[in-house]
Order: sequence, then C-alpha cells, then structure tokens
Amino acid sequence: MNSYGSFPGARPRRLRTTPAMRRMVAETRLSPADLILPAFVREGITEPVPIMAMPGVVQHSRDTLRKAAVEAVEAGVSGIMLFGVPEDAKKDAAGTAGTDPDGILQVAIRDVKSEVGDELVIMSDLCLDEYTDHGHCGVLDADGRVDNDATLERYAEMAQVQADAGVHVVGPSGMMDGQVGVVRDALDTIGKEDVSILAYTAKYSSAFYGPFREAVGSSLQGDRKTYQQDPANVRESMRELALDLEEGADMVMVKPAGPYLDILAKVAAAVDVPVAAYQISGEYAMVEAAAEKGWIDRDRAILETLTGIRRAGAQMILTYWATEVAQKLVRQG
Repeated sequence: MNSYGSFPGARPRRLRTTPAMRRMVAETRLSPADLILPAFVREGITEPVPIMAMPGVVQHSRDTLRKAAVEAVEAGVSGIMLFGVPEDAKKDAAGTAGTDPDGILQVAIRDVKSEVGDELVIMSDLCLDEYTDHGHCGVLDADGRVDNDATLERYAEMAQVQADAGVHVVGPSGMMDGQVGVVRDALDTIGKEDVSILAYTAKYSSAFYGPFREAVGSSLQGDRKTYQQDPANVRESMRELALDLEEGADMVMVKPAGPYLDILAKVAAAVDVPVAAYQISGEYAMVEAAAEKGWIDRDRAILETLTGIRRAGAQMILTYWATEVAQKLVRQG
C-alpha cells in the first residue's frame, strides 16, 4: 500500500465526479442562440424533397420553409441561411435567376420575412453557383475561367435584390477578390446601410462539400481550386481576414468548421467582430452515416462536434442540426 505522501497533491478528477459538477465547471457552453440553420428552398415543388446524401435534410417547398422558420424561432435558433434552388431551365451562363427579383431565393426571403419578421435573423447566400448552367460561383471569360471583376458586378446586383426582398444579412460566399467591398458599396448605394455582411473569409476548397452539390442541384464540372482556398495554407486565411475587415465585413466565417479548427481559433483570436463557422454537408453526412451503421452515438457525436467548434472560438455555428440541437438544449435547461 502506498504511503500518504505518494498520493497526488492535485486531483482534477474531483471536478468530474457528477453530471452536476461537470455542468457547473464547464468552460464552453452551447446555447440555441449560437446556432444558425442553413435551409434549401427549391422552385416548383409542393412537397419537400429529401436529400439522399444528407439524411434528415430536405429541399423545402415554400410552405415547408415557412414552417421550418417558425420551428427554428420556437427552438431559440438565432438565424436561418437561405439557399435557392431554381428550376434547371432557368439556369444560364450569367446566373440571371439569382438576380431576378422574383427568383426563388428572393421569394423565399420574402416568405420567411412575412412569417417570422425580425424574430429570426434572415441570411442569404450571395453566390451564383446555384443559378449558373456551368455551376461555378461567377461568370466565365472566353477561356472558361471565372472572371473575378465581371462576377463582382453580378454580386452587387444580387446583394441589392436580396436586400430589397428584406434580408437582414448577406453572405457573399464565392471567394472573389474584393467581394465584400463591392457588396457594401452596392447596399449603401440603395440606402440599405443596415443590411449586414457575413464574409466567407476562409472558405477552403474542400472534399467535404460533396453532399451540398446534391442539395443545390449543382451543375458544376471540375473544381473551384482557382478561387477557394488551398487546405494547406494558414497565412492566406489571415490575409483574407484583413482584407475583408478593411472592406467592411460585419462578421467573418471559417468554412468548413471541423477540419479547420486551427484556422477558426486564429481568426477568433485576431478580431473584434463576431466569428462564425459553417459545419458543412460532409461533416453532417459523416456523423449521420456512422450513426446509422451503429458505429457512434449520434447525439453525443453531434454535441461533441458543435462544442469543439464553439470551443475553438465560433460565436455562431451554421449547422443542419440547429433546430434539433436547440430543442434538446432547451429541454436540458
């Protein structure tokens, strides 16, 4: 038997003894207010369409989107990020459905606004990839490359029609150089100074976007490596961050979340604006698939991933589990 003096003087385990103790000393807490629900709304459907690669997630009809927005409000979720899915026949090289005042995303913004008003922060994806027949996030030049400056002109118009529809926050996600500044100027020009910009500051060219392609009916051939960031780079993200802030970003985001927690932590430590992270489709799909196989505890895994993102510095988390998790957090008190 060991003598008294050989026992450890410090016993961190004392603070792990019971659920109540662990809850009391927890350093990181999730709340419904931390969560934002990404939602897809598809033109021309009357019933929701399941997304096979994302079990439990659907392409909403206009009616079911309204219901999802109300459900999110009732659960205490802070925001909803809307993605429009137009009919294939309306896609073209310039993505004109994205700037049509009566396009599906603008209609959806008005629907949600009329249903929940200001009880939910309504956010919109400001990008052309859902609306172009080639699937890229901008217009193409004669050589088939994404034309940065021509695309900015389209983003400016898109920002204005989304603002006119009543959106609270626009999220320029195409990773074009100068996009935040152009969008800010476009909004201010039409008197929409109160519309905020959530900058997709560090958006990496990731393999984990795969299921999202199905969700938005993407027409993409090839990849987006010439404009989305290289997963190998860190300093590049910090440069993008400085540029976005200089151009007027109100909030900044890291996307994906889980594979880039180091980037998220660096960004959070460097800024005095709110920081978001997007737990993307592939992150969602992996947990759901492993849980369906019985390989992991689904509910614990979901909370663990979200807590890790929050711990790394995200004040806001875009996650497809937002409403479900918020409901559970409310029940737990």
